Amino acid sequence: MPRRKRTAGSSSDGTADSDDSGDHEKTDSSHSEANQRNNTRLTRASLRLSQSSQDAPPDVKQAAERDESPPRTPTGNAPSSESDIDISSPNASHDESVTKDQKDSGSDPSHRPKRRRFHESYNFNMKCPTPGCNSLGHLTGKHERHFSISGCPLYHNLSADECKVKAIEREKQEEERSQGQNEENRHATRHQAPTPRQVRYKEKVMEMRKRRDSGLTKDQKEKYMEHRQTHGTTREPLLENITSDYDLELFRKAQARASEDLEKLRLQGQITEGSNMIKTILFGRYELDTWYHSPYPEEYARLGRLYVCEFCLKYMKSQTILRRHMAKCVWKHPPGDEVYRKGAISVFEVDGKKNKIYCQNLCLLAKLFLDHKTLYYDVEPFLFYVMTEADNTGCHLVGYFSKEKNSFLNYNVSCILTMPQYMRQGYGKMLIDFSYLLSKVEEKVGSPERPLSDLGLISYRSYWKEVLLRYMCNFKGKEISIKEISQETAVNPVDIVSTLQSLQMLKYWKGKHLVLKRQDLIDEWKAKETKRGNNNKTIDPSSLKWTPPKGT
Repeated sequence: MPRRKRTAGSSSDGTADSDDSGDHEKTDSSHSEANQRNNTRLTRASLRLSQSSQDAPPDVKQAAERDESPPRTPTGNAPSSESDIDISSPNASHDESVTKDQKDSGSDPSHRPKRRRFHESYNFNMKCPTPGCNSLGHLTGKHERHFSISGCPLYHNLSADECKVKAIEREKQEEERSQGQNEENRHATRHQAPTPRQVRYKEKVMEMRKRRDSGLTKDQKEKYMEHRQTHGTTREPLLENITSDYDLELFRKAQARASEDLEKLRLQGQITEGSNMIKTILFGRYELDTWYHSPYPEEYARLGRLYVCEFCLKYMKSQTILRRHMAKCVWKHPPGDEVYRKGAISVFEVDGKKNKIYCQNLCLLAKLFLDHKTLYYDVEPFLFYVMTEADNTGCHLVGYFSKEKNSFLNYNVSCILTMPQYMRQGYGKMLIDFSYLLSKVEEKVGSPERPLSDLGLISYRSYWKEVLLRYMCNFKGKEISIKEISQETAVNPVDIVSTLQSLQMLKYWKGKHLVLKRQDLIDEWKAKETKRGNNNKTIDPSSLKWTPPKGT
């Protein structure tokens, strides 16, 4: 039967043309009733979405898992507020049954962009790191979900309902307190004596603090020990009966307030759970913006700013703690042996086995500025060569590279970093040149471990180009051998070939590979060297005091 044409005023919501002749004669009132029923059904389905996932039947949860794969928002954050989720809208439903009804009724595809907007507004892939937590509820009692330990009710040994009750009680107390202050301050003077209300409150607090038990009973101690053995550091220790109820309530209020502040920062996009929350570090006289996530402990990572001692690399939570630490810290240079010194530049060899804590802190610090780094705690098989610049206050960290003690593939660098405040000043090439100087002393051919970071690849290609052009400039013979270049410069032949290809100095002719000596590139390099002059940003082999380690 030919399809009936739509009229100009026909609706395009959830209804479609049908073969039944009775459907062609529906009045406008029937259309509105059908739309109202659809909206009611969709609204109920949307409300079911906001309920706990544990209450949903298995088939609905499986269907939701198949259907719901929302992408992140452009900023990678959760919605800016809870009101972004419009559960009253018929297009915001994700229930499998609603999707089926829409398909059966021939739902118009114009609704799909709105559903995608709902997907983008809330990210269900984010999950609280507390084991066994479904991310529902919030310590403040004001939010439906949480994504960090600071807002997790389960971590604080509470339930979502208890948090809501406590939030209501705090609001009532705050309201009563503000009303009382307004009445008292109406005719207040600067040196007015305490009001009767304040005196009564003080007596009440003193009475509550007197009720504190002298100590824990044996059963309570066993209960607390069992809780600690069962959950370890994944849960907060039990705090009941440790102090007075008044002081414990003050502590809970402070926790909720701190959690609310973090939630506001998250909704504003300033911090993102599951990614790097450390935005800046205070390092010496510099404040550095971080680039990547580093696996610092949770209580430090969620602060947003970290304070690091520039000598021993210990990380702290506040500037006050850092100031007290600097007054006591006796370190003025990295641990280990100083193997190179020329002018203010020194290089220290630090053994990851002998100075484990320092090397771990160095790796955690480096991960803030490196994307591909995976080594954090297993530092014992590595040697760390730390470059510093000295002044009257001590030896300040410039950069470092790590090296395996026994590398099967003769890698002379495992990880290399120049601190951001020293970048684009020639220190990166100095670190690379120093690594190849060690390879020359060991009489080996070296190469950096792959994959290289973006900045590392740029630095190494620039270094290889400079080494080859210097060799070409000083070469007086007729035939150039890649093997001889490798033996003299300690650069791997594969790296030499790739650099020659990028410089268009390698040509295949009559079955042989020929190295072309491009005088234009050599003259350009000479001009740059002359313009650069003596800037002391070079490694002097005569200043190296180092012998290869034996039997590591």
